[in-house]
Amino acid sequence: MKTLTFKTNINCGNCLAKVTPILNAESNIESWKVDLEDPERTLTVETESLSPEEVKKTVLKSGFLATPK
Repeated sequence: MKTLTFKTNINCGNCLAKVTPILNAESNIESWKVDLEDPERTLTVETESLSPEEVKKTVLKSGFLATPK
């Protein structure tokens, strides 16, 4: 299992509600969370097989940006 971290523009609960179904639908993501208290709104993803670029593209489907840290 690898842990990937990203700086995002997911700012609030409504943003989180938009990205949740997209990330939950990605079968290669074991778990994920967004720290809304962190100024960088850090997204942490646990995955066996996804690359940072693949996670970035998945987040982009929901209209948000994710930049690998």
